[in-house]
Amino acid sequence: MRALVVDHSVPGRLALGEVPDPVPGPDEVLVKISAISLNYGELPKSDDAAEGTVPGWDAAGVVERAAASGRGPKPGDRVITFGWDAGWAELRAVPVGELAVLPDAVDFATAAALPVAGVTALRALRRAGVRPGQRVAITGASGGVGRFAVQLAHQAGAEVYAFVGSPARGAGLAALGADHVLTDTATLDGEVDVLLDNVGGALLGELLGRMAPGGTVISIGATSGEPTPVQPYQLVAGQLKLIGIQAGGDAGADLAHLVRLVAEGRLESSVDRVADWSQAGETALALVNREIRGKAVLTLT
Repeated sequence: MRALVVDHSVPGRLALGEVPDPVPGPDEVLVKISAISLNYGELPKSDDAAEGTVPGWDAAGVVERAAASGRGPKPGDRVITFGWDAGWAELRAVPVGELAVLPDAVDFATAAALPVAGVTALRALRRAGVRPGQRVAITGASGGVGRFAVQLAHQAGAEVYAFVGSPARGAGLAALGADHVLTDTATLDGEVDVLLDNVGGALLGELLGRMAPGGTVISIGATSGEPTPVQPYQLVAGQLKLIGIQAGGDAGADLAHLVRLVAEGRLESSVDRVADWSQAGETALALVNREIRGKAVLTLT
């Protein structure tokens, strides 16, 4: 089958190649993939990524072969899938607990943008225990996780502070539910109860000093690539909780919840770019260079 493989000789380090078809386990379905999405964290950005391997966390398509165990969806069902590898291929073997059947109203490109970013945002807010009336700050709010987090925090009744790298990257966030779109912590008008951090570095260090007593910080990523300065006793004095998460595993129920929200018009998938998967390399570079707001989706032809 064809797949996107790591190729360090080309721009974006991704190229179409031929790899063996996957062999599903007894509790896995075989899915013919129609659309995939790219996440910053999975892109091969250095020589550490193994040449010839198939990356890919997010993919949507049609079940070609049901699980031998009898569990899960049947052939012909449209599904959204989650996994930590091998998603960027024509066929994917998926455990029945890592997928959900798509409502008719949700197309493959929209669905493909949901798994990692949507589940991460959902589980981060759940872990923080966000309640109505709380002040929630989200860094990297213009990215995939950030845009889902803004919407879900707003739906939870929070006052949402969306931090972005520039005013241009903040475009559209108010419409998604951000009460404040900020580019500088100096403009923050008080303390926040919850921080969902996708950026790390100096921004995280500054916001640690703007947390309300007993506040919760959920560390999701560190796209800045910078060290984070933490002052002595900064966490102790504020009695802050600092929690690192990596959302994944048993995602089926959360995927079903997210696609239901999309079908009901309550959640926007925030797809900023759709291209053919032959353009994977240039799309990957655009994502790394922060030229994309929200999600980048590739369709298979």
